[in-house]
Amino acid sequence: ADAILLFANGGDSHPAIRPERLKLLDGLAAKGVGIGAAHYGVEVPKGDPGQAMLRWTGGYFETFWSVNPTWDATFTAFPNHPIARGVKPFTINDEWYFHMRFVPGMQGVTPILSAVAPAETMNRGDGPHSGNPAVREAVRKGEPQVLMWAYDRPGGGRGFGFTGGHFHNNWGEPSFRKVVLNGLVWIAGGEVPADGISSTVTPDALAKNQDPK
Repeated sequence: ADAILLFANGGDSHPAIRPERLKLLDGLAAKGVGIGAAHYGVEVPKGDPGQAMLRWTGGYFETFWSVNPTWDATFTAFPNHPIARGVKPFTINDEWYFHMRFVPGMQGVTPILSAVAPAETMNRGDGPHSGNPAVREAVRKGEPQVLMWAYDRPGGGRGFGFTGGHFHNNWGEPSFRKVVLNGLVWIAGGEVPADGISSTVTPDALAKNQDPK
């Protein structure tokens, strides 16, 4: 594989946190294999798993530091980066995690999607996912929150983190879909076209193969 995407349950149920799997992924990353993480897949326990995510993707959801409210994020500006090619301004409601824990000084990290979280994202009490003094201060100041980022690893290889992905129908939004497809191609070492990765999806296609709820 040229790249791996971790899009799964996180926390103590994350599929990558067993010691033997951390070692396996470390070995693949050392060979230049790209590693991406999406939504709950960006959350791992502090300690060895957290340090591994920093090595692979440059950032992760750290409990009692990061938060997971559902809100409308508006994206109006994008960096000059292959992952952002062809992405147009959009607004979408998702369980956008923010206030991630990044590598020191965000060295090697390029924010791809950033938005200012509204005050109501802090309506919940403090807790492992809901709030803490540091994130409350950041929201009060109106600091833009990084919701997707790219990472150039110091030893070579690439990674990314994407905190959206809670609501399946959001994949119907072209720019939401494109920025992740671009990210997958980029971490795999491919060339992202000038207008990004093209794709189409229909409401019927999105509705197929869903587990019963």
